[in-house]
Amino acid sequence: MTTAVPSPSGDFEDLSLYQLLDPEVLANPYPLYHRLRTEDPVHWDPFLHAWVMTRYEDVVHVLHRFSADRTPRPEQLARLGLSALEPVAHVMTRQMLFLDPPDHTRLRALASMAFTPRRVERLRTHIQEIVDRLIDDVVPAGRMDLMADLAEPLPAIVTAEMLGVPVDDHQQLKDWSADFAEMLGNFQHNPNRFARALEAVKAMGAYCQAAIDEQRLRPRDGLLRALMDARLEGAGLSEEEIVANVIITMVGGQETTTNLIGNGVLTLLRDPDAMAHLRRNPALIASAVEEMLRFESPSQHTARIAPADVEIGGRRIHKGQAAIVVMAAGNRDPARFPDPDRLDLARQDNRHLAFGWAAHFCFGAALARLEGQIVFDAILRRLPDLRLEHEPLVWRHNLGLRGLTALPVAFTAISGLGQAPSAPH
Repeated sequence: MTTAVPSPSGDFEDLSLYQLLDPEVLANPYPLYHRLRTEDPVHWDPFLHAWVMTRYEDVVHVLHRFSADRTPRPEQLARLGLSALEPVAHVMTRQMLFLDPPDHTRLRALASMAFTPRRVERLRTHIQEIVDRLIDDVVPAGRMDLMADLAEPLPAIVTAEMLGVPVDDHQQLKDWSADFAEMLGNFQHNPNRFARALEAVKAMGAYCQAAIDEQRLRPRDGLLRALMDARLEGAGLSEEEIVANVIITMVGGQETTTNLIGNGVLTLLRDPDAMAHLRRNPALIASAVEEMLRFESPSQHTARIAPADVEIGGRRIHKGQAAIVVMAAGNRDPARFPDPDRLDLARQDNRHLAFGWAAHFCFGAALARLEGQIVFDAILRRLPDLRLEHEPLVWRHNLGLRGLTALPVAFTAISGLGQAPSAPH
């Protein structure tokens, strides 16, 4: 039986994802997600004018069946008084993240040629070297901000290496990506973010175009070159498509991995028994990374558009209405994961939603997993008494891409490099 959309007032009001703007809710959103999933799993959010899905099966259904084409067109922006954001929308309409077949299929096939498992695996030794060097830099001090000293620079450096652009540019790439991610991860179009998001898109676009021009003069190996060379049935990517998808690869590759590392380390620090168990059983690291992705998902939610009228969970969703799927809530759904609020580093059948689903499953997932596995292995081997320096911690004001502003940790200082040999893989 189809249920009518509830009134904006009353008991449903405090179920809005708008509650995430409260720093206390943002610090621990899982009670809100639990209430949504149990009290109103297909919830009309009157503040966001969107349906909110929190059950695992519903999230999977929407990610598989609904449209990803949700970028506002120029005329829509004009009606909202947001014409200044048209350059951002222009880029987003060419990014795989916001496309449906057949455009998504073509772009994904071409990009996947450049992002092969072999290319990722070739980076393993180099990623290990980067991680060890970053840890070498902090072991003499006996403390670090894990975000600024490890979780942020590692994926930024790896992304620069992967793209085939100068590694010295990694901090600039990180800054641009953070500004773009602020726009991607928040519901409300905050006017204070307009200028920075717009400037970041323009700067990244100019940077990528200059890198393409440089590649033509002096080719070098990397994702950018591979995207330029990729062909499917004789056709390749346009320069606009290359630039747009390098930007989203740059942002996704950094934000997901940075937050996986930060969220994962914090989770272990808050569960000393789990950390000790993992240190004694390093063979569990790959499984542990999957559980950290499930337990504290770096990407909390995303949006889709209903392609037709459909009924889900007894609610009638009309064509063109927005649906926000909360992957982090689906990842804690007891109907899918036994004892979902418990960290289980050896969890079996852990097909979580942290990387999305179906056609839009993150094609950089293999790289994020590899970086996470190497980082946690190194931390457990080299920093045996790692401890949190102080709380409370501050979460970034990014409602969709969950991560910390800082993670101050301490450990026994070691003079010199103090580098431990790499464990065999």
